[in-house]
Amino acid sequence: MKLLLTSNGLSNDSIAQAFAELIDKKPEKAKIAFIPTAANPERNNKEWLIDDLYRIKKLGYFVDIVELTAFKPRELTKILKPMDAIFVGGGNTFYLSFWMQKSGLFELIPEFLNTKVYAGISAGSIIAGTSLLPSQAIKNGYIDEHYYEKSITGEGSDKALKLVNIIFLPHLNSKSFPMVTEENITKIAPKLSYPMYALDDESALKIVDGIEVISEGVWKLYENN
Repeated sequence: MKLLLTSNGLSNDSIAQAFAELIDKKPEKAKIAFIPTAANPERNNKEWLIDDLYRIKKLGYFVDIVELTAFKPRELTKILKPMDAIFVGGGNTFYLSFWMQKSGLFELIPEFLNTKVYAGISAGSIIAGTSLLPSQAIKNGYIDEHYYEKSITGEGSDKALKLVNIIFLPHLNSKSFPMVTEENITKIAPKLSYPMYALDDESALKIVDGIEVISEGVWKLYENN
């Protein structure tokens, strides 16, 4: 299993190099399936989504946009089979979870990861861990193990992929996410059951046999012993 969990995509040379090492192919020979589904409920300017895609494309990778709401499991299997990486974009994590399940991707991911790289951005990284809760807990300042947000009525789920036994928290100290500060994280971290990595937008986790932090910025690990 090869994972690259990012806060902000291929935002610097170190993270881009880590992705290239996981793919282990020249960019012009590598095929990337980009899943933008988590962005669907987000309104207003989606320049950030365009930037995420552009960072991948400018490195020379072939990019196919795969919208989960448009495909049934059999179709999705056919589309993703020839891909070298599944790159899951940011947005609403609860909506993403719902459509990963409905499309069949939840069931497909474990088999695909025998031969493919999983890369995530923000929501796409959170869902790879053990829990979707911290992003909402930080936002609202509390912990409620039974809480999840239905971003669109009937289209929300709190189920995580649990590919790795950690909690991933993106956008540490970001101006766009003013609640995600070390002060606020310290308040909720003792209530969590798994180690939590909080990463800024210049940091990522490269996971193969173990966890390696790739960073040109700031990151923190919160562990409960």
